[in-house]
Amino acid sequence: MKISNETKIGVLTVIALTILVLGFNFLKGKTFFSNKHQLFAKYTNVQGLLKSNPVFINGMQVGSVYDIQSDKNMKEILVTINLTKEVNIPTNSAALIKPNPLSTTSIDIKLGDANTYLKKVDTILTQPSDGIFDAALGRIDPVLSQVKGAVKSLDSVLMNVNSVIDANAKNNIQAMLTNLNKTTASLTVSSASLQTLLNTQTGALAKSLNNVSSFTGNLANNNDKLTAVMTNLDKTTENFSKLDIEKTLTNLNNTINELKGTIGKLNTNTGTAGLLLNDTKLYNNLTATSNKLNLLLDDVKTNPKRYISFSVFGKKNKGTPLMVPLPDTINAPYIKQ
Repeated sequence: MKISNETKIGVLTVIALTILVLGFNFLKGKTFFSNKHQLFAKYTNVQGLLKSNPVFINGMQVGSVYDIQSDKNMKEILVTINLTKEVNIPTNSAALIKPNPLSTTSIDIKLGDANTYLKKVDTILTQPSDGIFDAALGRIDPVLSQVKGAVKSLDSVLMNVNSVIDANAKNNIQAMLTNLNKTTASLTVSSASLQTLLNTQTGALAKSLNNVSSFTGNLANNNDKLTAVMTNLDKTTENFSKLDIEKTLTNLNNTINELKGTIGKLNTNTGTAGLLLNDTKLYNNLTATSNKLNLLLDDVKTNPKRYISFSVFGKKNKGTPLMVPLPDTINAPYIKQ
């Protein structure tokens, strides 16, 4: 069977179109003959990311961006990632968009340390990344990036200073300077007073030093007397050291013990002194004798003729003697038995 040229041209055209479509989709990251491992990532800003842009892990391309979709509000952008290599990605890994002003924007996956791994059609975590300008500064000149950060910090400091130094703060600073001026004037007056104090002719310090000099001069003049006093004091302390203080204290302790024994005996009914102090019989006997003596004296005073008689003019009184003493004094009352 002979095939016409038109048929051959048609078949070749179909084959060429098929190869063209497959090659174009392959360049876009779409494959039809290999197992695809898709992941999803959600961003608020894709920073110029396009379809078929590469996806890297530790600098090695493991896939590409398959699709980028968003809703009408443009608040969240969903990026579909096709992984062309079989890799284990921990669940706490994060996908960062890396803008490149000199090349295409890419996605860099930072691996985590979890023991579980993402499965097909799972959503990977995302992290915000620096913009194109910051990335360019970091690549072109790291010093400029640091200067930019320093300028931002300086701007924040200046804003804080402007917020602190308000009208009240300025008034406080002015008052502080006024007080400092007054303090300086006070220091000047104090310096003048100190100069007067330190004057070698009329100053109080000079007079005090003169008094000290006079005192030390008197000590020098009486050096012999002080030496004699110290010698006598030395002899006195030597004599004290020769005394047998321990023996004296022992004798004193023995005397105190004997005195305690004597006082103890006085507090008992043994011995003459103890009986005199503690036995009431002697007191009662002395009281009775005193009463009888008072009665006798009162009787003699009342009836003297009973005891002294003169026979020249009269006779002896033989009346009844007194039975009760006369209360002739208030300082020595009688005690009835």
